[in-house]
Amino acid sequence: MSEHYDKINVQGIDIALSLPDEFNFQWIGQQDVMDQLLAAWMVIDERDIPLNPRLIGKPGVGKTTLAYAAAKRLNKEVYIYQCTMDTRPEDLLITPVVDKNGGIRYVASALVTAMIKGGVCILDEANRMSEKSWASLAPLLDTRRYIESIVAGVKIQADPEFRICVTMNDDASTFEIPEYVHSRLQPQIYLDFPEAEEEKRILKENLPFVDDYIMNYVVQFLQRAHGANEIYTIRDGINIARYAAKRIKKLSGNKGNIDNLIREAIVMTLGEEALSYVP
Repeated sequence: MSEHYDKINVQGIDIALSLPDEFNFQWIGQQDVMDQLLAAWMVIDERDIPLNPRLIGKPGVGKTTLAYAAAKRLNKEVYIYQCTMDTRPEDLLITPVVDKNGGIRYVASALVTAMIKGGVCILDEANRMSEKSWASLAPLLDTRRYIESIVAGVKIQADPEFRICVTMNDDASTFEIPEYVHSRLQPQIYLDFPEAEEEKRILKENLPFVDDYIMNYVVQFLQRAHGANEIYTIRDGINIARYAAKRIKKLSGNKGNIDNLIREAIVMTLGEEALSYVP
């Protein structure tokens, strides 16, 4: 169970709140997708409400990083909930926990904490959840903007400053999202693979200590893979470059064939089949 730092009383029930997530995430990608996300969260009239955007793309293209960085641009606390196929409605909302005295206390999820405190919740890899879990969020994702916890017996209205964003991986290991949920998760913002120059900037931001030769080699490898619609992502590139740099450093004074060491890092990260994309 994650650590908690505060509690509130809702309809006579004490509920512990979760800590926000703090990361050093910087968005270096396309400005247009950042603008699209921030526009979705805008409120332009007192009768208006924010939208609930979904970020779609292959794993590792930066969906969570984009959402986190957008929230920080608005100076909001960020609460990330990692969704899985085992996520239950009570996991998303309020969970009863047995305390050290044998009593029951109630713990708000990252989502409900963000609702109460007016922060941003990122439901990460949300299309791994079943329909039963989505159903518990239906009133939150429309004009009602509330959740109802059957476990705790309370209804909680979202703070007007609350914002939500869901990320969805474009792969086979996910559930189909029911139509009534799709209609509540708009707009759809698609993140594609970055261009070569942008990809190198992302690598340099994450690995400023890695040699340019390694960076250029990895970028060429990734760009060739992208051109073949392969699923290798910038996250894979970061792991390849990081491991290659460690191998080369370990052999300091006798670097040997650097290309071979980078190819070795590619194989150990992605498998032999990835060699078909080496420069």
